[in-house]
Amino acid sequence: MTENDRQTDRRLERAILELLERRGPSATICPSDAARAVYEGDDDGWRALMEPARRAARRLVTAGEVEITQGGRPVSPADARGPIRIRRVG
Repeated sequence: MTENDRQTDRRLERAILELLERRGPSATICPSDAARAVYEGDDDGWRALMEPARRAARRLVTAGEVEITQGGRPVSPADARGPIRIRRVG
């Protein structure tokens, strides 16, 4: 992993937490919201950040900051398949 990758990872983690902070306590975001917030272009290059954003969410789950949900219910990051949402732990 390069230093640039590590910086992107940290930016994605911060973006997830900042986006959730601006929303209600039980609101959720999509990993694409964080990818778009971090991507600096005007095209759809943010899509390349989707998996890094999902990994950032998994790290934040491990840190106890957020939970990953599917169908409105918390799921283990290891069990999540397909679209996910992220929300604050609470």
